[in-house]
Amino acid sequence: MDSHGYVTVPVTALWTRPTAPRDVDGWAVAPRPDVAAWLAALDAARARTGLHGRVLTQLECCEPVLITGNPADRTTGSTDQRWIQVVAPLQPSRLDARGYPGWVLAGHIGEKAPDCPSLAASTDRPEAGADATAFIAVARTYLGVHYLWGGMCDVAVDCSGLVHRSLRQLGVVIPRDADDQYDACEHITAAEASPGDLFFFAYEGGRPHHVGIVTGPGRMLHAPESGAVVIEEPLTPARKNTLIGAGRLPFLPSLTGDAG
Repeated sequence: MDSHGYVTVPVTALWTRPTAPRDVDGWAVAPRPDVAAWLAALDAARARTGLHGRVLTQLECCEPVLITGNPADRTTGSTDQRWIQVVAPLQPSRLDARGYPGWVLAGHIGEKAPDCPSLAASTDRPEAGADATAFIAVARTYLGVHYLWGGMCDVAVDCSGLVHRSLRQLGVVIPRDADDQYDACEHITAAEASPGDLFFFAYEGGRPHHVGIVTGPGRMLHAPESGAVVIEEPLTPARKNTLIGAGRLPFLPSLTGDAG
């Protein structure tokens, strides 16, 4: 039977497996994780791209989790670094109907929610102010924030994390990953896209691997892995080559003019 828990540190990472962290990821699995120090270590070692297949997402202070599996099999690892398998209900995923699945350090999870700011109070229903204007305004507060594969916190985000986190701050919960976000949208052409819609990108025959927030004709706000920080820019020729269309969130009123 699943049991409930809450993140008790400012930010923790959800990993694909307990053996996923490398030596360079030490700051992420410290008793008190430090994302800024982790980013610095990754950059010094040129190890950011090595997070693929290791980190899934991040969970912030107070975010709820369900501890899954049989009680006897829920933890693994050494005494000083125990791991537990969880799902994150506030981060929907096709991988598990209950939430995003992965492994997290047991020391970062407690039975009671601590007294800390969080996004945990968000619901799956939009608040009155949840419209395209508010969505873009919140997303723009992340301009200049570092890109991090799986990042979803104040100091690091990835492309779908930027979309998910910006909407959660408005009380809207959508899937965590770009391909799942695509499935949650009404599909429209790129030419039909209005500010507040989403541009999706994929290689031929593949699922969407990148997403950006439309802010004007041929313009988007996004967290590009090839760059260093969240930026707002026109679609480049390279982006246009992988643009497969746009998506409109059915519960988020879009704009008909340029929001820029």
